[in-house]
Amino acid sequence: MESILEKIRENIKEELLKDEIVIDSITFETEGKYHFLRIVLDKTGGIDLDTIVKATNIINPILDKLDLIEEEYILDVLSKERGNE
Repeated sequence: MESILEKIRENIKEELLKDEIVIDSITFETEGKYHFLRIVLDKTGGIDLDTIVKATNIINPILDKLDLIEEEYILDVLSKERGNE
């Protein structure tokens, strides 16, 4: 799975960088009977909901084209937690 996640990172990284969005982490996790592809993003100054939606719209068609994961999964795109700033 690590090689698949790295291939996903390689394929989405450049498109996200056009909007100054960086990938913090990519994981594939199972919770109960559901699989989640979690992509955590970061950006200088933080990421708002509109940026998450935009990033999801960039990532989704790339993942569909790559078709690297056989299992059905939920794409979960979220921002890196900032903690108390």
